[in-house]
Amino acid sequence: MRRLFAALALVTFVLAAPRVAAAEEFISAYHSVIELAKDGTLTVTETITANVEGNRIRRGIYRDFPLTFADERNGRSKVDFNLLSVERDGDEEEYRTESISGGIRIYTGSADVLLPHGEHTFQITYETSRQIRFFDDHDELYWNVTGTEWAFPIEEATATVTLPEGVKAEALDVFTGGYGATEKDARAVEEGDEIFFATTRRLRPQEGLTVAIKLPKGSIERPTSSQENIWWLRDHMTVVIAGSGLLLVLLYYGRAWVRVGRDPARGVMVPRWDPPDGVSPALVNYIDNKGFSGEGWTALSAAALNLAVKGHVILEDLKNAVVITATGKNGEKLPTGEAALMKAVDAAGGKLTIDRANGKKIQAAGSGFRSAMEREHRGKYYRANTGYVVGGIVLSVATLAALFVFGDLSEDSVPFVIVPVFLAVFISAFAVSVGKSLRRGSSLARRILSIVVLAFVGFVLFTVFSSILAALVFSASDPGDLPLFFAIGGIVLVNGLFYYLMGAPTPLGTRMMDGIDGLRQYLTLAEKDRLNMQGAPEMSPRHFETLLPYAVALGVEKPWSETFERWLLAASAGAAAAAYQPSWYHGDSFGPGSFTDTIGGFAGSMADTMTSSLPPPPKSSSSGFSSGGGFSGGGGGGGGGGGW
Repeated sequence: MRRLFAALALVTFVLAAPRVAAAEEFISAYHSVIELAKDGTLTVTETITANVEGNRIRRGIYRDFPLTFADERNGRSKVDFNLLSVERDGDEEEYRTESISGGIRIYTGSADVLLPHGEHTFQITYETSRQIRFFDDHDELYWNVTGTEWAFPIEEATATVTLPEGVKAEALDVFTGGYGATEKDARAVEEGDEIFFATTRRLRPQEGLTVAIKLPKGSIERPTSSQENIWWLRDHMTVVIAGSGLLLVLLYYGRAWVRVGRDPARGVMVPRWDPPDGVSPALVNYIDNKGFSGEGWTALSAAALNLAVKGHVILEDLKNAVVITATGKNGEKLPTGEAALMKAVDAAGGKLTIDRANGKKIQAAGSGFRSAMEREHRGKYYRANTGYVVGGIVLSVATLAALFVFGDLSEDSVPFVIVPVFLAVFISAFAVSVGKSLRRGSSLARRILSIVVLAFVGFVLFTVFSSILAALVFSASDPGDLPLFFAIGGIVLVNGLFYYLMGAPTPLGTRMMDGIDGLRQYLTLAEKDRLNMQGAPEMSPRHFETLLPYAVALGVEKPWSETFERWLLAASAGAAAAAYQPSWYHGDSFGPGSFTDTIGGFAGSMADTMTSSLPPPPKSSSSGFSSGGGFSGGGGGGGGGGGW
């Protein structure tokens, strides 16, 4: 019985073996007829006989054809392609095309029709030009007959090339194998004006046949200069659009800046020990920052200190919280920001506690403070010229839209376009930050020059580095795309820089800024320089307290507190220091050497305390789920295919 089962199994295997072999899908014959015209146009008919078993080939095959070509200078050129006909088994066949990265894909067949199993012959005819390479001493047809990206093995690949009348080849060459291979498993025969190529072994998937024909110089008509110019423009349309857009945006912003963005000429800055025109500390911060920075919490802290110094409130430091308590003092008209803050204190029952438990109240107080300041002072001291910035952004968006619509930005290049965009945003923010840090001690021209030079140099270095790294590591970005990346990133960079540069102070704001700079210099002067100032008041607790809110508004509370502390220690051998305790502040007591850390640190960190007390932003909703020489594959033509 065991022998009987063994015999039956053997018979079953022998009978099934041909079926298993027959079930393989492959290309039994791939023949390409290539007619080369005198003007360089190729008319190609590809006849592909495939064994269909309903696995990967169910409705038809697809053929990928590249639309770029490495010319004689190894530059990437765009080729012309015109699909003429698609047939199957001698009859016209339905087809459709779609764009793929760097090329076109041709699908034969219909989604509604399944192919019968067995052999089918597909024929695709197309015209293509710009496939000839023109060297100094010869012309050349370097043609990838089959492509090296077929999903199926090819039993035999052949090609027949017909040359223009009277043209004879000077040399022939063949290459087989995967992309970059230099095997020569093929033969070539020349008969008259026809050249026949044929492989001598089966081609595995991702292997192909490439042929090269060296022709006498002048065999093919070289394009005219005007035609080459048109082709160059078409090949580089993406870079042209991006570069032109960058130039246009630069010209727009440059003209707008000359018209409205240049700061008025500054006056002579001299140290002064009082605020210009008696403006409040909050307004000093507003003018100095050309609007609120950090959502205005520093200005609000300066306003709270000024109210305390003037006796309207008492500040109490409880380590993790700050309490602002109204004293009930009346009869003095308060500046706008301080009046808004007092309103918030009164609304809290005369005692406003700044901690996390009262985050919403602090948020409302900050909003009311900013709104009141903006209503009274917007546009009076500084004009942001937002309309001009919006115009530049619209122009930039139009350029980028034209780039994606009319340019030829490949899918492989899109991820690398994002790199210089992010770099431009980062570098412009960094350059503006450095420019702002130079604001207090540099001229306008030096500040602007430092911003532009720093941004330009940093952007060039980062763009070159990132593009080369992308090309070397990912092999998806052509180094020739570097000008494109530079132009796109440059557009973003220009918008970031001019968002800052376009704003300009009004004449009144310029005069105020001169006075504010003088006050800042006084607050940071060394004691010996301050004593040499004619008419300057002597240091005293009252003088220190009067200017402390302004020091906080300008971010120089530490040097101002250090100056006062040195005066305290020197006065009466430190007796004044031991006795000093401001009436408007309840907290840690002061001792020699601790004043700056206590009062200066408290004043400077009040804004941080306010910020940390705010409620966290609402969470966004989210899903519940996580989530030189020739080689095979070189030249024009190529691509590959598969079944669908």
